[in-house]
Amino acid sequence: MTAFAATGRMPDPANTDGLAAHEAALAVDLERLCLPRKPFTAPRTGPDGKPMLDVLVIGAGQFGTGIAAALKLAGIPNFLVIDRAPEGQEGPWVTYARMPTLRSPKHLPGICFGIPALTFPSWCRAAKGDAYYEEMYKIPNQDWQDYILWVRQVLEIPVRNGADAVELLPEADHVGVMLADGEVIFAKRVVVASGRAGTGGYAALAGVSPELGPDRVAHTMHDIDFARLKGKRIAMVGVGSSAFDNAATALEAGAASVDMFARREVLPQLNKGRPSSVLGYLDGWMALPDADKWRLGVYLDLMTGVPPHETVLRCLKLPGMSVHFRTKFLSATPSGDGVRIEVEGGPSGDYDFLIMGTGFRVDLAYEPLFESIFPQILQWQDVYTPPPELERPHLGVQPYVGDAFELMSKGEDPLGRIHLFNTATYMSAGTMAGDVPALDVAPERLVTGLTKKLFAEDFDPIFQTLQDWEEEHELETTPFYEPDFVNKTGR
Repeated sequence: MTAFAATGRMPDPANTDGLAAHEAALAVDLERLCLPRKPFTAPRTGPDGKPMLDVLVIGAGQFGTGIAAALKLAGIPNFLVIDRAPEGQEGPWVTYARMPTLRSPKHLPGICFGIPALTFPSWCRAAKGDAYYEEMYKIPNQDWQDYILWVRQVLEIPVRNGADAVELLPEADHVGVMLADGEVIFAKRVVVASGRAGTGGYAALAGVSPELGPDRVAHTMHDIDFARLKGKRIAMVGVGSSAFDNAATALEAGAASVDMFARREVLPQLNKGRPSSVLGYLDGWMALPDADKWRLGVYLDLMTGVPPHETVLRCLKLPGMSVHFRTKFLSATPSGDGVRIEVEGGPSGDYDFLIMGTGFRVDLAYEPLFESIFPQILQWQDVYTPPPELERPHLGVQPYVGDAFELMSKGEDPLGRIHLFNTATYMSAGTMAGDVPALDVAPERLVTGLTKKLFAEDFDPIFQTLQDWEEEHELETTPFYEPDFVNKTGR
């Protein structure tokens, strides 16, 4: 993938000692907090005759890493995280996220669980220095990726890269996850933390000819050779943040021009994600009645995010960008070596390349991992009928998940051991599983739900362990010690 060249790498050699001291202090904090907690789950053997995992996490990006960290600290060490990408390439930050910095403020704590030394600001100050952090406007993408990797390393989280999950195989008491090479991993519970790209792929654009290959059209999530676009005329459909990021990257690579087409009249002016990322929204959304969830979800869906001002200004400082509002894209067809764009209300014509800035589709029907179970996944449209003025079919196809983000079945299929933790849970849980502002609380909320379910389903062997326990003979050094009554009530 073509990464944006963001500033900052971890660790800065000049601050290696500072980071080492910080990690030593973190170890002391964890010890004083009695973390990780003592394991409590019961061992189980899988269908392959091998020990079964308690939890398998699919995705080693920011939320997959956060969930894994929460599992370990909560005393559930029998887990594994898998990711199809190589180490350091997980998630979007150094692949298709073509902005120099995150869009979130630098002071957000990150993957921390209330532990100051685990926060991004603490790591950054230790690894890069106080001056670096103070001068930072927003977090450079590479720094954020390095921070996620540091959490993974410092907490010794087991991650298997190059492992591509292709099918979910749920059974009554476990889930099998088939990998692309045919291997099946068995776990009591599976968490799918696959991010925005794992909810059904990119939002397709009707009218784009299938004869246009990757040499003439791409989505913003694709690997784009921007150097090849030097001197070229680019058409961009969409005016969201990623569309502007890609427009800027193309112009910086020497593209002659970028024409952006939008149906809307103007760009959004307010970022409603700021006031709706407070704890009340994060923790309270799932407690709302369905009607209120729907009303809130529709409102925020309509009040789409604003491209950051620095992103827009990044484009405007270079010549060649035009934005055409109140237009309707009609078609894109081959024209010589380029692409013919037909637009209602805008400048139709011949371009060299088309970029689709249409965002991500949220429909598990298009996500290969869920193909075998999708017909049985309960969706919002199956349980709630909104009033006519609030009908939004694209929201109705989102999965209707339980309190622990577990999939629910339309029938008797055992889907409840699959926990979905990505933006497909928006209607059920808001942005809890989707955005950086939720990262300091969301993994812990999910793991609390997993803890309850693991304890309940393995209650008998866990209870037996309690009954068998006799490691500390409390009264052995006193006159009241009666060894014949160890593990007996004495009543």
